[in-house]
Amino acid sequence: MSDEIRTGTMVRDVYSRTEMNVKEPARIFAQVAAAHHPGAAVEESLSITCNGEPLSAVEVDSPHRGRLHSLSSPVGHVVIEYSATLTGLADPIEVDAIDEALYLRPSRYAESDELLATAYAEFSGSKDPAEIFDAVTSWVSSHLSYVPGSSGPSDGAGHTLLHRQGVCRDYAHLTTAFLRALDVPARVVGVYAPGISPMDFHAVCEAFINGEWLIADTSRLGPRQSMVRMVTGRDAADIAFLSTYSGYVELISTKIQATVRGQLPFDDHSTQVRLR
Repeated sequence: MSDEIRTGTMVRDVYSRTEMNVKEPARIFAQVAAAHHPGAAVEESLSITCNGEPLSAVEVDSPHRGRLHSLSSPVGHVVIEYSATLTGLADPIEVDAIDEALYLRPSRYAESDELLATAYAEFSGSKDPAEIFDAVTSWVSSHLSYVPGSSGPSDGAGHTLLHRQGVCRDYAHLTTAFLRALDVPARVVGVYAPGISPMDFHAVCEAFINGEWLIADTSRLGPRQSMVRMVTGRDAADIAFLSTYSGYVELISTKIQATVRGQLPFDDHSTQVRLR
């Protein structure tokens, strides 16, 4: 563990820029801001423009400290730009009484009910949540290949299990589905992730183990200790960085940067880590 993590003085810088052409007036929901980080010092800025002019947005709190920005856009070139510097580590995420029930249920992209037979066949050796967590995360990490472009936006955990390849969201969905099938509450988190390559918005799994939420990145693209929580939910349907309705929007580009000042933490993915 680095001194910055041990003392809680880690400094993380995150940035994203999303450009799109709005062809017909649209309702847009953006989830690009860092979640509320009580216990850490946060300096941030959010700029939303249409054809170079400021476009107003309403910030709405979403579950588990998340923040959604809602806006109505006219036709034009829209740019959403966000940056933040986080000094220190956030307090551990709260455990809500409804979490255990909500995150045991199958969902659109983490169809745990359809993977019950496979889950029991592969991981029937233990009833201890921590042992199940270790077994599932190790299996997913070793049985999938990270292949950009190998999955589509409508593919879920079943598709990933069949094809044994995917990107970060596919790893997170399969890990989450297996854990839920084995009665371990699990959910998907969108994060900024210093050290990953290729740099992008990143998705990981969070599992409820012995009274706390622990993070699993079965793609093992970067260290978990420096990841920054953005949005948390059942699966990709809840954590999409951009959703558009009632119009036509063409996404042009996204640019994401996430760094740690000083040395990037070392992570062999064998220890328990909370997302802070």
